[in-house]
Amino acid sequence: MIEFTFWDIVRNLLLAARWTVLLSLAAFVGGAVVGLIVLFFRIAENKWSRRIGSGYIALFQGTPLLMQLFLMFFGLPMLGMRIEPWTAAVLGLTFFASAYLAEIWRSGVDALPRGQWDAGASLGLHRLQELRLIILPQAFSITRAPIVGFLVQLIKSTALTSIIGFEELVRTSNAINNATFEPFKVYGLVALIFFVMCFPLTQYARTLEQRAAAH
Repeated sequence: MIEFTFWDIVRNLLLAARWTVLLSLAAFVGGAVVGLIVLFFRIAENKWSRRIGSGYIALFQGTPLLMQLFLMFFGLPMLGMRIEPWTAAVLGLTFFASAYLAEIWRSGVDALPRGQWDAGASLGLHRLQELRLIILPQAFSITRAPIVGFLVQLIKSTALTSIIGFEELVRTSNAINNATFEPFKVYGLVALIFFVMCFPLTQYARTLEQRAAAH
């Protein structure tokens, strides 16, 4: 058994937590970009475009994230594509996040009264201009609380990337526990770190919900 002091454990876990935060941010930004494209399909006037958008969302919401990560990490090399754990983790979480963000924003678009679209048309705006100047800013505004809530879910979902070998917080904690045989201390600290990362966001999402209800 390797001797680790309490501060050795804390230091190593905090260093690993940096990768958890970085992965969460990369997946959230990537998911927002892809999700916006999926949203355009989802709310398009063409029914086949809407079906493609709906199918994409159903696929990634209806299958386990772990299976999606496995397909990225183990499946893509079978097609001749070399992929590292970091890349597989980012891709898997990006597609996962994009499906949820697209659906959150779609609900925001649907919540707007039809008069918002009619107002844009009366000003001579084409559909993309209506979306950019009128619809999407309002949809993003009214869905801020669920977006922040989903970010909390995304941060916790990064734990699954340890299965494909990505050295984030959970995988590092497993290595430390295997060396120290102190699961309550090690995993208790991991739980505390996740709590510190997620609790402020949870409170912020609750504040946004209360503000929205007050209006």
